[in-house]
Amino acid sequence: MRIGVAGVGRIGTMHAAHLASLPAVDAVLLYDPIDGRAATAAATLDKARPTDTAAGLIEQADGVLVATPTDTHPALVRACLAADTPVLCEKPIAADLAEMTRLVDEIEKGGTPVLVGFQRRFDPAVVELRRRIATGELGPIYHVRATGFDANPPDLGYLPSSGGIFRDLLIHDLDAIPWLVGEPVTEVYASGSVLVDRAFADADDVDNAVALLRFAGGAHAVLAGGRHDPLGYDHRIEVLGGKNSVAVGLDPRTPLTSLEPDGPQAGPDAYPGFPERFRRAYLNEMRVFTDVVAGRAENPSPARDSLVSLRLAEACERSRRTGEPVRLEGAS
Repeated sequence: MRIGVAGVGRIGTMHAAHLASLPAVDAVLLYDPIDGRAATAAATLDKARPTDTAAGLIEQADGVLVATPTDTHPALVRACLAADTPVLCEKPIAADLAEMTRLVDEIEKGGTPVLVGFQRRFDPAVVELRRRIATGELGPIYHVRATGFDANPPDLGYLPSSGGIFRDLLIHDLDAIPWLVGEPVTEVYASGSVLVDRAFADADDVDNAVALLRFAGGAHAVLAGGRHDPLGYDHRIEVLGGKNSVAVGLDPRTPLTSLEPDGPQAGPDAYPGFPERFRRAYLNEMRVFTDVVAGRAENPSPARDSLVSLRLAEACERSRRTGEPVRLEGAS
């Protein structure tokens, strides 16, 4: 199997390395719009070779992973659809809701598999959490709490094009939590502050935020995220049900210190960033993608689900700006 990777920046190169480690992958084809970048990346990776054009990449590949800038995603996804080539596209598949809706409709009409790169759907612990919720092992869901903090702020030059904290950082939780709970969100309330760097305010954004989601069945989820944690990268999901309470992301590398006498202490090897924290998820994402390409697996992250998380992100942003809760009639 030959898998193409369009875009070999940090995350594209990581994906290419994970693909090359899979026995099912015979070759990893690389393309990048920056001249010479694909050849440089290919020289450092097993099974990798560069291609000169995106069209050439799609023509030669059995499946394509899109990791280029967001504004190029729709055109590359459409080119893959035209070639009937399965594609895994990094989130978001389009920059705004209107364009994403049109693209999702095209994807569903064509039938070519398109996976969206919300890696938490591929994390083994999160997948197990979803299984336990779906089978009723936790009982009725009372409350969900998600924590997501970067170790260090992103490059400040990225902020004006990031889409804001809800579309960029918390979008992963806004995808994962409704997927886990299995119910539509009917109302959101969100708030944010600038506490880390005034550059976020200059970009009309915030660097710390919370969001409260109310589900159709009455359960609530509280999401908290920010751009700086001095101990390391921290992402956890905790679910309290009528029969049990469980957590994912809580392990010896979690950057959290308990003040109880026998409580856990933050160790020196706390997660430095998302590639390390979600390494198992990213590896499994590539395995699942190759299984979808081969026709052996169903798509766990379909394009239409991206509309849910983007609608929620936009509602959170609207709530943050107005200070009022936002109702989501007919949300799914």
